[in-house]
Amino acid sequence: MYKKIFFLGFLFTLVNGYAQIKKIEIVTEDIPNRVAFYAINANEKDLDVMFTLTGTNFRQSSAKPRFIRVPAASKVHMKTIVLMRGKKPSYTYKLKVNDSLSTRALKKESEQIKINPPKQITIYVPSKCDQCDSLVQPLSESKYLFNLIKLDEKPELQEQLQIIFGKETPIDSLNSPVVNLAGKLYTNLITYDLLMEQVNKN
Repeated sequence: MYKKIFFLGFLFTLVNGYAQIKKIEIVTEDIPNRVAFYAINANEKDLDVMFTLTGTNFRQSSAKPRFIRVPAASKVHMKTIVLMRGKKPSYTYKLKVNDSLSTRALKKESEQIKINPPKQITIYVPSKCDQCDSLVQPLSESKYLFNLIKLDEKPELQEQLQIIFGKETPIDSLNSPVVNLAGKLYTNLITYDLLMEQVNKN
């Protein structure tokens, strides 16, 4: 099981326009006599991350810390420490984050994670939605988090949508998904490419 840990050290950033970059999150995994540290990059761009750990009651590699490539929407192993028997480890860490990618950064195996899209996505699926799979399936396989609501399971939401669309457009007769992007409704975004085009519009 992974545990989130909070910054006990200092965060150094070399990122241009850092206000638009989410902080790298560090999580830990407890394994017998060891603790593994992972960096989670919930951004849309790759970053180089240097992780430096200090503390007591554990052993770690004596190799000099170096930048490790953490791809967009991914989790990467940064370091594993060996615990001293019968003692509780105490540690702090520092991060250096760089969006100017270096060819010398170490490239490790990464695990894709789900991240929030630039605009929140909710898909309402009408009961006769023949075209929903062409959107929902690739979106499910993408890196993005989204909400999926089957309207026949939420009649109260269908009633609310019906009020918005009016009597001229019966919701239960739609054969395409109703997409809510940050509060705006669309019925013409029937493919993943069309959805992403709208998601990435300013």
